Amino acid sequence: MKSHRRFKELGSVFAASCVALLLSACVSLGTKAPISLLTLSSDATVSPGASKVGMPKDALVILVPEVTRKLDTNRVPVQVDAGNIAYLKDSVWADKPAILFQQLIAETVSAKNGTLILSEVETSGKAEHFLSGQLIEFGIDSAAMEAVVIFDAVKMSKGKPIEKRRFQARDAVTRIEPSEAGAALNSSANKIATEIASWLAAS
Repeated sequence: MKSHRRFKELGSVFAASCVALLLSACVSLGTKAPISLLTLSSDATVSPGASKVGMPKDALVILVPEVTRKLDTNRVPVQVDAGNIAYLKDSVWADKPAILFQQLIAETVSAKNGTLILSEVETSGKAEHFLSGQLIEFGIDSAAMEAVVIFDAVKMSKGKPIEKRRFQARDAVTRIEPSEAGAALNSSANKIATEIASWLAAS
């Protein structure tokens, strides 16, 4: 009886070990989570229950900006000097900066201008108004101790000349660390989003 019980115990241990091995092959159990998960939030938000009605051709489509190679990542670039870039330790963006910036602009423009904003899919290819551009800088300048955002916006409407404009904003940081960098970049991004809203409203 004892040997039978011992055999069953060994079988249970073996089964548990197999399950653990299978799990370890599928799930990274020892990966340390990043200390800071950064995101952007708009200073101007659309009120709950607010609705906008319009024809697809009248809607504005805000495209995901193009980015330089150093921004095609979820990490925050830190300009060490003219020829060297590092990335901020212990922090990542919740999504790529271009996508977060697009969402911030869309929320700000919708809230401030009352614009109907749709995706290309939602307009079924009938959109006539677009905002695109290139996100050139979106990081920390260590020499100046500033967050820097530079965006070349391109405004396109059917039957009208294309218009391009550079937007730039800077916010000071006292330390190059995740919470300060995230807050400063959020502030700079909101300044540009507000300026873009005014630029679009004037057209």
